Amino acid sequence: MARARSRHGSVDYWPGFVDALATLILGIVFLLSVFVIVQFVLSQEVTGKDTALQKLSARIAQLTDLLSLEQTGKLSLEEQIAQLRAGLAASEGERDRYKGLYEDLGSGTATAQGKVTELSTQLDAEKRITLRALAQVEILNQQIAALRRQLGALELALDVTEKRDKESQSRITELGQRLNVALAQRVQELSRFRSDFFGKLRAILGNRSDIRIVGDRFVFQSEVFFDTGQAVLKPEGRNEIDKIAAAILELDRQIPQDIAWVLRVDGHTDVRPLAGARTNWDLSASRAIAVVQYLVTKGIPPQRLVAAGFGEFQPIDPATTDEAYARNRRIELKLTER
Repeated sequence: MARARSRHGSVDYWPGFVDALATLILGIVFLLSVFVIVQFVLSQEVTGKDTALQKLSARIAQLTDLLSLEQTGKLSLEEQIAQLRAGLAASEGERDRYKGLYEDLGSGTATAQGKVTELSTQLDAEKRITLRALAQVEILNQQIAALRRQLGALELALDVTEKRDKESQSRITELGQRLNVALAQRVQELSRFRSDFFGKLRAILGNRSDIRIVGDRFVFQSEVFFDTGQAVLKPEGRNEIDKIAAAILELDRQIPQDIAWVLRVDGHTDVRPLAGARTNWDLSASRAIAVVQYLVTKGIPPQRLVAAGFGEFQPIDPATTDEAYARNRRIELKLTER
């Protein structure tokens, strides 16, 4: 891209910076969008897996209870079969004994014949009962085998689901780490531009007693911009804001577009109440909004500005002297992330 030259012959690098900043902003927006989408999809998948795991666990518990009942019934039937077989053996022995007696006594012994007939009938009935019990045992064995196969399939499905859940958690952790690295890089870039911005403001505003640098923000006494109890900018206050606006416009051309930054304007008052129904909170917010609105008229993009009013609730000097009240009445400018 061709470099523009000013009327003094110096090279204007700002168009190139704008292109680079726009590319960085598009990159981080893309990263954030991908992360949000992936996190949403993985969260849905993990939620579905948890539901499936709960259903599978409930089904396994039901099958385990049913298997326990079937095994108990099988043991009861086996005990009955053992008893029937013992009774059958005893009946067969009794029958053989009576048959021997019958053979000894001859065909004329009607009592022995009746006894043999009775024992034979009982023996046949016990055989039928035994056969039914054996059939029931076979059915129970088949049902137990089927339940065991179902239990094995459910355990296999549970193992597969747990494995997929672990893989999903690993992917979420990896994406979170990559996003944290990208965000940390953007924060470092914004910190560098913040230092440049404050350095330029310090050079523009000069060494004045009513303007201080406290930490990461510029602090202006309210009297620089406003009359006492008012939220209308004074002419001399507008001159100071014009200087700030020029520095912000230059900063906007330098910072990459993919870095989400804003200039926050905070209004503060002292603790003394105002006359009438107006509160200190309302006054501090109105003053911050007045500064922001004037910056917009100077070409500052509105999306780069934030107005906040804190009233008397964040004093920098808790004393009750006039000097402390003057320090607490202030307008603060802070370059921060959006």
